[in-house]
Amino acid sequence: MLSMIIVGLIAGWLAGVVMKGGGYGIIGDIVVGIVGAVIGGKLFEALGLASSGGFIASIIVATVGAVVLIAIIRFIKRA
Repeated sequence: MLSMIIVGLIAGWLAGVVMKGGGYGIIGDIVVGIVGAVIGGKLFEALGLASSGGFIASIIVATVGAVVLIAIIRFIKRA
């Protein structure tokens, strides 16, 4: 549970930096990171890529998913 929160926090913060949003606060980053981890896991699974590389691989997968999530949210807000 603690590792999931830490991965979510790091991934959410990284996604905010990558998407030039600056971040969403600690709680927001954790939520974006955890939801991003689910999205990233499904995305990597659909592409046939395994993410069994440990902590760093989890952060990468969660960050990719969080970037996708932020992009979708921004697209919906614009529409």
